[in-house]
Amino acid sequence: MVKASSLLLSHPIDLLKNFQVQAILGPQKSTQADFMIDIGNKAQVPIISQATSPALSQSDNPYFIRGGQSGSSQVEPLAAMVKAFGWREVVLIYEDTNFGRGIGPYLTDSFLGIGTQVRSRIAMSVSATDDHIRQELIKLKTMQTRVFVVHMLPPLASRFFLTVKEVGMMSKGYVWIITDVLTILLDSLDAKVINSMQGVLGVKPYVPNSNELQNFTQRWRKRFRRENPDIDRFELNVLGLWAYDSTTALARAVERSGVGWPKFKKPVSTNNSTDLAAIGYSEMGPGLLQAIKKTKFWGLSGKFHLVDGQLQQSTFKIVNVIGKGETEIGFWAREYGISKNISKNKRLPFSKNDTNDKEDLIKAFIWPGGFQDVPKGWEIPTGERKLRVGVPAKTGIDEFIKVERHPQTNDVIATGFCIDVFEEVIDTLPFAVPHDYFPFETPDGEPAGDYNELVNQIYLGKYDAVVGDVTILAKRSEFVDLTLPFTESSLGMIVRIKDDGRKNTWIFMKPLKMNLWLTIVVFSVFTGIVVWVLEHRVNKEFRGPPSKQVGIIFWFSFSTLVFTHIQKLQPSVTDIGDLRKNGEYVGYHNGTFLKGLLKGEEFNLQYSRNYSTFKQYDDALSRGSKNGGVAAIIHELPYVRLFLSNPKYCTKYTMVGPIYMTAGFGFAFQKGSPLVPEVSRAILNVMEGGKLTQIQHKWFGKEAKCAELDGAKTTSDSLNLESFKGLFLVAATSMISALIISLSTFLYNNRGILTSNESSIWQKLIAMAKNFDEEEVKSYDGSKKTNRANEVMVVPANCLQSPTRNNSQLAEWNFTDDDQGFTTTENSTPIHETIEIVETIEAKD
Repeated sequence: MVKASSLLLSHPIDLLKNFQVQAILGPQKSTQADFMIDIGNKAQVPIISQATSPALSQSDNPYFIRGGQSGSSQVEPLAAMVKAFGWREVVLIYEDTNFGRGIGPYLTDSFLGIGTQVRSRIAMSVSATDDHIRQELIKLKTMQTRVFVVHMLPPLASRFFLTVKEVGMMSKGYVWIITDVLTILLDSLDAKVINSMQGVLGVKPYVPNSNELQNFTQRWRKRFRRENPDIDRFELNVLGLWAYDSTTALARAVERSGVGWPKFKKPVSTNNSTDLAAIGYSEMGPGLLQAIKKTKFWGLSGKFHLVDGQLQQSTFKIVNVIGKGETEIGFWAREYGISKNISKNKRLPFSKNDTNDKEDLIKAFIWPGGFQDVPKGWEIPTGERKLRVGVPAKTGIDEFIKVERHPQTNDVIATGFCIDVFEEVIDTLPFAVPHDYFPFETPDGEPAGDYNELVNQIYLGKYDAVVGDVTILAKRSEFVDLTLPFTESSLGMIVRIKDDGRKNTWIFMKPLKMNLWLTIVVFSVFTGIVVWVLEHRVNKEFRGPPSKQVGIIFWFSFSTLVFTHIQKLQPSVTDIGDLRKNGEYVGYHNGTFLKGLLKGEEFNLQYSRNYSTFKQYDDALSRGSKNGGVAAIIHELPYVRLFLSNPKYCTKYTMVGPIYMTAGFGFAFQKGSPLVPEVSRAILNVMEGGKLTQIQHKWFGKEAKCAELDGAKTTSDSLNLESFKGLFLVAATSMISALIISLSTFLYNNRGILTSNESSIWQKLIAMAKNFDEEEVKSYDGSKKTNRANEVMVVPANCLQSPTRNNSQLAEWNFTDDDQGFTTTENSTPIHETIEIVETIEAKD
């Protein structure tokens, strides 16, 4: 025998004792189902319930069959919606019952998986008064978060949303999302409640349409109207469909398992104090339980398929409360996420990276207040407390940040580079962010701790943000969120410029190793020789007596060597490891993270000293380690550059580094604060707009005019030949190629001498040398001619070959009017007149 019961909790005992039922279709309420499941476990009777609370576990209750879906199955579509709109914070509001509390951990984990933080969890008692609900909502109104997930049953939810409307939180900028049970039961809510929920989003299990469902719905409506003529609004929901399918599954399982007359095994002793102990346990229960779990069919709610004793649900409908009820917006399926259409072949992905159909889906939503613009999920509360911004009390370097108090009003006055950048960034935001500065100080005005402790005040809830020269560090990011940097990164060392020996005659030799100097000398001489070979026949500057030509070669080589630029600044320390190895004292700025950095670099902190002002830097570096000072001061690049830009210091000190990489300065906010991405984007806008450069010039001036700063970027280590091997190879290849081309051209032009059979090799070499020593000039027709002893005498080749010819056989050379060079005529001018003409032309040139 099977029988359903939805009456008092005492009824299951009566059913088991007097009727010996083999299965019970249990209640939907989780509190009632919990009690009944415990009875079923002891009596070995399957309990089939549509209770959704995840707290009801099948693993702990083997005779519990969940004929509906678990509330935990909806956390994925809920998280998918939050992720799709980019909301980074939510507030969970739930009723303080087993039903309400069960879903909390699942939602929190799901949101954390998409990078969204549950900023607060509000437990609302089912017996809470309207005044109490109103007070809780007013508190929420003062928070930045504007995305609320509500997990309640209709009785409490009705009063809750009426109060939400009353306090003005169902308006522009707010987001309200309800869970599946309330969405399923929307039709049971009063019209006034529905009116207060306009713009609310919700999810509910998807029920596929079928002929069986349509026929059943028609029959049910007719019967419902006949039995309830006074009720106007009614709808068959998925909870009823699950109950119908559970009954069908139980009936099929009974038929399959062959359960007959009830048979309970009684306990040995009947003198028990309770009725439950006297009932015993069902011998048919285990077999019926297995038959139910193996039952599969297509029911009214879709596919009935139990996995680990629980009905599976893979698709949800996304709805929007508009008008008198819900409006279907889209779907979520485990296989492909959110889409506009449930058909896989026609699905339209909905994510922040898709642009084709995303706008259509967004426009389909109506948000609280009747707006279609997607809320950003957070707001700066107006009329409430301002943003509490913590600042360092004292830094010693006022250019970055300085905190004072007004002598009459005692108001905090914060100035400096970091403050100006923050104010400019806040002004760039598209919304107002009222804020106040709070110095991190003791009652007597002294710093209350270092920068790590200052940042930690955000985590402790004292400040909402921290502004100042706060370095972005991985350790700090574990407790707070840091924006993009607004300064350059890295650390450098400030060290003294040691006596570089400029009074030493051979100081210019120090920057380079001896092998590099020798190579430079050889290449310089070789370069002079190559230049002489290329220029000797065409450049009068490279002609003359042999002594002059040799002098020119070495002068050219020497000028190339001497004009090489040589560094004159040499830091006294070039490597941070030398400080640790030699036991030198190292300085750092008081209150910064640099003390921890030195400890991490295995420095003995006994050999470290902290300072607060540039004047103290100067004094410590001037005295050195042996006289109570330090050999170097480690600081971040903005400070180092500011220190070295001072004319009083730039001639005495230089920078070595960067020696350590950091991420620069950033602003710190509460973990998960929605201001972080907004402020980071504003920082980029300030940097790209050039405003950051103007602020830098205001506080630090323009580039330093100290010439010595140029040398601060290099070190005093001598360079060797390996550093310039490639350069020498390229130079040698170029010069040798030019030399080969020049000599090849000369040999080709004098090939007649080389191929002559009338002269010996020695005579040929002498002739070639004489021709090479002759100056090569270009004639007026562009051809190359040889000039002997600076005389210009041009005669025809046949005259040179035949001395018997007379003057009348000489060619006459005259200018023509068409710029084509010279023309010749026979028997026109005596040779001495020709020579005279040519000499006259040369004199004019």
